[in-house]
Amino acid sequence: MTRIVGREHEIEMLQKYLETDKSEFIAVYGRRRVGKTFLIREFFQNKFTLYFSGVANLDKKSQLVNFQSAINRYSDYKYPAVNSWFEVFEQIINLLDNTKEGGKKIIFIDEISWLDTKRSNFTKALEYFWNTYASAQRDVILIVCASATSWIINNIIKNRGGLHNRVTRQIQLNPFTLRETEAFLKKMKISFNRHQIIECYMIMGGIPYYLEQLDKSKSLAQNIDDLFFRKEGMLRQEFSRLYSSLFENSEQYVKIVETLSKKRMGLTRNELIQYSGLHNSGNLSAKIEELELCGFIKRYNPIGKISRETLYQLIDFYTLFYLNYIKGSNASYTNHWTNLIDNAKHRAWSGYGFEQVCLMHEDQIRKKLGIHGIISYSHSWRSKSKEEGAQIDLLIDRNDNVINLCEMKFSREKFCMDKKTHQNLMHKKSVFINETKTRKAVHLTMITTYGLVHNEYWNDIQSEVTMDDLFE
Repeated sequence: MTRIVGREHEIEMLQKYLETDKSEFIAVYGRRRVGKTFLIREFFQNKFTLYFSGVANLDKKSQLVNFQSAINRYSDYKYPAVNSWFEVFEQIINLLDNTKEGGKKIIFIDEISWLDTKRSNFTKALEYFWNTYASAQRDVILIVCASATSWIINNIIKNRGGLHNRVTRQIQLNPFTLRETEAFLKKMKISFNRHQIIECYMIMGGIPYYLEQLDKSKSLAQNIDDLFFRKEGMLRQEFSRLYSSLFENSEQYVKIVETLSKKRMGLTRNELIQYSGLHNSGNLSAKIEELELCGFIKRYNPIGKISRETLYQLIDFYTLFYLNYIKGSNASYTNHWTNLIDNAKHRAWSGYGFEQVCLMHEDQIRKKLGIHGIISYSHSWRSKSKEEGAQIDLLIDRNDNVINLCEMKFSREKFCMDKKTHQNLMHKKSVFINETKTRKAVHLTMITTYGLVHNEYWNDIQSEVTMDDLFE
C-alpha cells in the first residue's frame, strides 16, 4: 500500500471490513477521477477472486462478453458463454465455491452503473447473488464501485426492492484535502510552495487524476497553460467528458452548474429556476440532488432561515475554473495563463477560489479555533436589506454561545487591513446582529494566506487562521 497517499480513514475502514467474521457488501462511490479504483486495487494489491468492470455505452451482449474474458482470467476452468446476468452470477458462485485459498474471497465490480443497461435485469441478478448466496457465507467481500454516484445511491444503497438495506458498508471517497494534495505532489517530486498548492487546488481541486498531469519540470503557470489553454491540452476537453459520463441527458445538469457559476453566494431553488430558465418540477429537484451527491454543488442553510431559502452553491473547482476561463476561449498561445496572473479578473477569481478552499476545510478551521470538540454548524448569510446589504460566506454557529464571522482574504504577502476593509467588516457584523437579533457573541475571524499585519485595525479581530492551518 506504499503507493497510496493519504486516505488513512478509508484504509482503516477497509482493514476493519477485511477482518470481520461475516460477508461484507461494500459500496464505494465518489466523483469521477477521484481515485476509487486505485484505492481498492492498491489496498487489496490486485489480489481479487474476481475483478471486472463495466464499460461506458456498451450494450448488454458486449458487457457479458467482457465478463466472460474476466472470469476466465481468474480461473483454470474455462467457463462457457452466458446470455444473462443471472448466468453470470451462477458462474461467480461456482468460482467462489472452487476457490481453495483461505481468507476472504473478494469480488470487485467496478463502474457497476454501466452494466445496468436497459432491460438487462442486472440489479435483479445482483440481488439474487447476494441474498441467496453471498450473505449466507462468512468469507465473501463484494465491492461495487461507480463514478455515477446518483446511480449507486439510488439503485444500491437506497434500493427499495430486494437490495434494501443489504449494503453493509459505504465508503464515499472525497477529493484530497490540502494536506493530502501536498503529500501527493511531494511524491510526484513537484516542488510548489503552499501558496502555489492552494492556487493549484483552486483550479483542479484535490482530484488525483488531474494532479497527475502536472509536469515537475514546469512552473504552476506553465502547467496550467499546457493543460488548459493549448488546443490539445489534457484538461481542456475534460468538462464535456466529465458530465456526459455521469449524467444521462447531461445538458440540463450543465445548465444548472453554469447558472450557479455566475452567482458566488449561491442561489435558492426558485432563483435557480429564474436565472436558468429551467422548469419548476420534481425532475429539477432530482437533478440538483444528483449534482449534490456527486460533489459538484453543496447546499447551505442560511442561519435563521427557513428551508425554502436553502442556498445551492457550485463547489467543484475544475468546473468553476473551466466556466470562468476555458469555455468559449480560443486561447492557444504559450503564456496565456502566465499573462493573466494578478490582473483584476484573476484577483477576483482567486479571492473567490480561496473562499471555496476555506469552505472545503472547515474542520481545519475549527481545529485552529480550538472548537473541534464543540458542537457547531456552518452557515452562509445574506442581508435582506438592499440599502445596507451584506453577505457572509462562512459563519460558524457554536454551542458555547459564540458565532465566528469569517472573512477570507487571498494575498501574496501578509494581509494589511485598511480603513475601508475594516469599515466593511464592522458593517457586516453590525447588519448581521441587527437582522438576526442574535444573543450570541459575534467573533470576527480572519482567514488569510500569510496572516495579518498587526496595525491599528487589527485589534477588532478575535482570531486568525492562516493557510498553514488549512494544511493540518
